[in-house]
Amino acid sequence: MIPQAPCPATIEINEVGPRDGLQIEQRFIPTAEKIRWIDALSTTGLARIEATSFTSPKAIPHLADATDVVNGIERRDGVEITVLVPNLKGTERALACRVDELNLVMSASASHGLANLRMTPQQSIERFSEIVSMARESGVFINASLSTTFGCPFEGVVPQARVLELIEQLVALGIDGVTLCDTTGMANPAQVKALCEAVITRWPSTAFTLHVHNTRGMGLANALAAWQAGITRFDAALGGLGGCPFAPGATGNVCTEDLVHMFEAMGVNTGVDLDALLEVAATLPELVGHEVPGQVVKAGKWDRRYPVPAR
Repeated sequence: MIPQAPCPATIEINEVGPRDGLQIEQRFIPTAEKIRWIDALSTTGLARIEATSFTSPKAIPHLADATDVVNGIERRDGVEITVLVPNLKGTERALACRVDELNLVMSASASHGLANLRMTPQQSIERFSEIVSMARESGVFINASLSTTFGCPFEGVVPQARVLELIEQLVALGIDGVTLCDTTGMANPAQVKALCEAVITRWPSTAFTLHVHNTRGMGLANALAAWQAGITRFDAALGGLGGCPFAPGATGNVCTEDLVHMFEAMGVNTGVDLDALLEVAATLPELVGHEVPGQVVKAGKWDRRYPVPAR
């Protein structure tokens, strides 16, 4: 039997709620409230925060204030600010705001790419090449998020060989990191573990992140499987915000506070002050105007104790 590498003792959490979560909310969250929320998140020990998307206001009206948000938040040492950029114009705007990381998005399946981005995977990679050329001299970290890595809502299973082929092209472009995205919550733990082991073995110098949705209740299980394979970077959204238009009625991203709680209970260092994070999570329903799926903020941490019932 081949000995397995020890599971990482320390991981990093990337909070994607301000971008992935808010972009599909029913109402526009005022800019000042977004800034206050991100500032509160940045005090909790999160490694990075995906603050917004520099896309067309017509495409995502809820994030039309991207420049004002990034320029308005307080920058804290040790907390990197990430933004999504879809094209050269968005890249130029993001770089002008001195962000720490650019996140580019493409799909592993052609049908999802055409439906969501109006581009095939190869067309996306051609655009990425232009963005990398523009951004490289700035020294900013460049990450590529690969949607439908674990399955496409239109095509079904996306072969692992296809995913590896696309990652090979991304690495060749000079991409610093790749996010493996379970866009509509189709992944299972065995599948996640196998792919994560494969990419870490093949590209040990590339920073891989896992991005999972809790559509079918397997978000935490999939994150655990990725950690067991050696993944140290995880996307999550406070309260479990977010979702995908191609998975109607689905819950959103794996919940940040639930993910941190799981790892901390296991003795894995997330760098996050869970109590502080739960305080911010408790304010989320008022911010977005509805209840959210997160569980720990409702039930309390695992070590919460109750008085013994009177006989």
